Amino acid sequence: MAKHGKYDCVIIGGGHNGLVCAAYLAKAGRKVCVLERRAVLGGCAATEELWPGYRVSTAAYVISLFQTSIIRTLRLHEYGLKILPRSPSSFTPLPDGRSLTMGPSATFNQREIAKFSPRDATAYPRYEALLERVAGTLEPALSEAAPDPLPLPPDWRKIGLGKRIRDGKKLMKLYGAAKRLGADLPAAVELLTGAARPILERWFDTEVLKATLATDAIIGAFTSISSPGSAYVLLHHVMGEAGGARGVWGYVAGGMGSLSDAIAAACQDMGVEIRREAPVHSIHTNSRGACGVGLDDGSQLEAPVVASSVDAHLTFERLLAPDVLPKEFREAVAKIDYASASAKVNLAMAEPPQFACLPSDGVAPHHHGTMHIGPTLDYLDRAYDEAKYGRPSSEPILEITMPTSVDTSIAPDGKHLLSMFVQYAPYELAEDNWDAIKESFGDRCVEMLARYAPNVPAAIEHRQVLSPLDLERTFGITGGNIMQGAMAPHQLYCFRPVAGWADHHTPVPGLYLCGAASHPGGGVMGACGANAAAEILRNRG
Repeated sequence: MAKHGKYDCVIIGGGHNGLVCAAYLAKAGRKVCVLERRAVLGGCAATEELWPGYRVSTAAYVISLFQTSIIRTLRLHEYGLKILPRSPSSFTPLPDGRSLTMGPSATFNQREIAKFSPRDATAYPRYEALLERVAGTLEPALSEAAPDPLPLPPDWRKIGLGKRIRDGKKLMKLYGAAKRLGADLPAAVELLTGAARPILERWFDTEVLKATLATDAIIGAFTSISSPGSAYVLLHHVMGEAGGARGVWGYVAGGMGSLSDAIAAACQDMGVEIRREAPVHSIHTNSRGACGVGLDDGSQLEAPVVASSVDAHLTFERLLAPDVLPKEFREAVAKIDYASASAKVNLAMAEPPQFACLPSDGVAPHHHGTMHIGPTLDYLDRAYDEAKYGRPSSEPILEITMPTSVDTSIAPDGKHLLSMFVQYAPYELAEDNWDAIKESFGDRCVEMLARYAPNVPAAIEHRQVLSPLDLERTFGITGGNIMQGAMAPHQLYCFRPVAGWADHHTPVPGLYLCGAASHPGGGVMGACGANAAAEILRNRG
């Protein structure tokens, strides 16, 4: 039945960013309605009971980037949020029977690395310290809307003196922070713009260490570790302290959806109306700008502010009438890169994987962290080489987690969940289609893991394979891109989503972006929603 209503703001999309934006607006006294297309809240940060007794983090699977300031402001721990640190953090088995485990302490890491190279064991703390210094320099810029400093044609956007002053202050603050890096500044520039492989090869000799670290440079990105821009993805994964310390990743107790549920509970306590199974058909405008939305069921909601947490393609090319936007803006949006090569395989297991290189009885410490299948840099690059021609990697890179190693509430007694994030699975295939080949690709991923843990195939009780096409269909992310647009240098900071509109505003007055399509981009971070709310409140009083 069609419903109507009037609100101060309507939020399109009940992902974590949309919910954070709603909470901050409601905290400031605004009447807010969140519209979620699915029955499940959270977007990619969702938990679903795929099989009886198994609560699966269907897409996103670990947390670190989520801003601790948001946790405090919204009192999310009081609403049930509990983050379980992983210790150790990673485990990489090798075909020759050796392995590398990283974490839980600097001493432990040095001891593990020293098994391969004493020189690398000495270098690793310096490498970590560099990344932490650079990440610490950049993190304040993630907590505010990006500036628009480029001298673009004035008819693209009229920017007032107040915004120019604010943008100038942001740039000066970033300049001052960069200046404090001193002799580390050239290395920071390379981390922001360069390729991960040459950086890691200068730092280290040990192949398994380089490969373990390099995996973070490509997760969620359709790029090679040898491509410019991949180093920033590596750096991006070092930011955040939600896991308890900078760069420490954790599991959300009850699954990733528990984070979204906690934000939603905070929203509802502040009067936010949340509607599930409420897909938006169109964004309405009048002579003054945005004025509401229309839903698939015929509902019409009025609001002078509409904040979209879905990506730029859906917002501007699907939900808005084409003639509402300036020509140059439409052209810029049409050029946004959504190239994606990620797939997800979720497994319900009768027992943990038993690695031939490190046998164990039941759950062992190395099951707590991320288990990497990708032993060398050449292995990672070869996986990309196939994908760039539209072929799924014959030997894919697997990033595997077993949340039941620390959270027994999400599976039946004695059972386990394995989450396999897979690279590379190109959205656009040279041959066949994903609906026809996804199960065979899932078989390939299981086979790769079985080379190191032979018990896995027989231990699988249930399986879900999500191709990039499935990710697009299920979560409404163009091209299956989990970042709502590639995290390349030309699509970050003042260029996200497009140059001239990096501050969550759009050419339509009253229409804002509050999802990962805006600065600071992808990951379960919450900053996009919080920063957008700040801009809405500053602009709308």
